[in-house]
Amino acid sequence: MEGQQVNQLKECEKHPSIFYSIKEERDIFMKLQKQMPRRFTLALTALALAASFSVSAENQTQYLQTTAYRGQVLHFVDDPAASQNPYEYFEDGVLLVGADGKVKAVGPAATILANNQQVNVVDYSGKLIMPGFIDSHIHYPQTEMIGSFGQQLLQWLETYTFPTEKQFADKTYAKKIAKVFLNELARNGTTTALVFGTVHPQSVDALFEEAATHNMRLIAGKVMMDRNAPAYLLDTPQTSYTDSKALIQRWHNKGRALYAVTPRFAPTSTPEQLTQAARLLQEFPGVYMHTHLSENKGEISWVQALFPESSGYLDVYNRYGLSGKHSVYAHGVHLRDDEFASLAQTESAVAFCPTSNLFLGSGLFDLQKAEQYHVKVGLGTDVGGGTSFSALQTMNEAYKVIQMHKAFTDQPETRLPLTSLKAYYLATLGAARALDLDNKIGSFKTGNEADFIVVNPNATDLLRLRMSRATDVADKLFALQTLGDDRAVEKTYVMGKRWYVTDDSGSGNDGYNNNYSQN
Repeated sequence: MEGQQVNQLKECEKHPSIFYSIKEERDIFMKLQKQMPRRFTLALTALALAASFSVSAENQTQYLQTTAYRGQVLHFVDDPAASQNPYEYFEDGVLLVGADGKVKAVGPAATILANNQQVNVVDYSGKLIMPGFIDSHIHYPQTEMIGSFGQQLLQWLETYTFPTEKQFADKTYAKKIAKVFLNELARNGTTTALVFGTVHPQSVDALFEEAATHNMRLIAGKVMMDRNAPAYLLDTPQTSYTDSKALIQRWHNKGRALYAVTPRFAPTSTPEQLTQAARLLQEFPGVYMHTHLSENKGEISWVQALFPESSGYLDVYNRYGLSGKHSVYAHGVHLRDDEFASLAQTESAVAFCPTSNLFLGSGLFDLQKAEQYHVKVGLGTDVGGGTSFSALQTMNEAYKVIQMHKAFTDQPETRLPLTSLKAYYLATLGAARALDLDNKIGSFKTGNEADFIVVNPNATDLLRLRMSRATDVADKLFALQTLGDDRAVEKTYVMGKRWYVTDDSGSGNDGYNNNYSQN
């Protein structure tokens, strides 16, 4: 009998959030423990717990596994450029996450906790709880070549990118880099990304396999490239179709994985290959199309020479039926007005990649014009042309890109600055809308997947000093994007589960997160 009671007690202790929330009973038990034999104490404990759990078995399971994360809670509900009330902010708020890893509620702590009195409460007071960042464009094979010196786009591809991507023919090597890549995303608070692989199908398998171990929502695809690149990286129209089809069937909508048909850019695909890309989109409705557009002036001239029948760069993709609701074009730095209008008409999106555009000397994306034409835009790091995995640092550079437009007009007052609210929107709900995933991620809407981060606005001495002068939420966010980086991201959660960042040796070092609690 005593053994059974011990087992009951151990089972109860697996759920300390409930066991220790019954404070009065706990205090009584502690006093009795000193006065009674151990076996009687255990029996009394089990009986009292059984009596105090008067809710149904179904509700017991719910309470055991539902968690309330308490802190300063922020999420966006609309575009700050289009709404007077684009966000919800709760100074003392709660994000309630269910056993299924989805959002159950968000709101003031007093209200949420009053209605959910027996849930586990994780206290992040003084910290900012917000949706995980979404990276709208990034290359995982270029992780190791980030910060490579001194070239513009086309020369940079030949000098650094193509030789690096050759290594991904080896799946073991690809898995090694995939692990580093995903750890860097998580370390910086990015919970979803739209990712380029290489021409090798095994590069995509390696990435999806590693992402699946974290239950991460990820969109990725095999590069399609059958000309104007080294022979060791070329496929053919037929093999690119066959390989991509097999990857779609293997990965699309498996768990949280989604597939993107990925022609590198128009110059490296023949008309025959672009036709095959369109075929994949037709055969598999719901997959994505991910490529580059109007990044560099030399690139645009090259496209015109290769496709003389087209009226412009975007027209090449339009002619082959590649534009649509799930199409994401990286950069769009030098788009004409008619191209902005076309993107809006086809519901295609642009990934704004400021650190890359500055680093490669490509130019300044016109976000204000994109807004005028109602083009969907998400923020992208574009690592390795981009210079940081950090969405905060990417927002920092985005602000400067928008400011620089003032230097190239006789009416600088007509060029509006990028507000902090808009910047965070682009990295969360705006990016989710660009990816047509706002019904799953990007905000704390009830039923959404609980991908979120815990941000320390006082992570450094300088941030702490600056925050002491912050006047409101927008000012606090602006200071964080200007001065913050991965050190400000204390914890990253994916589908309600903490992601413990490890180094590439697998030693379990928690990186910048290694001095925080286990919650």
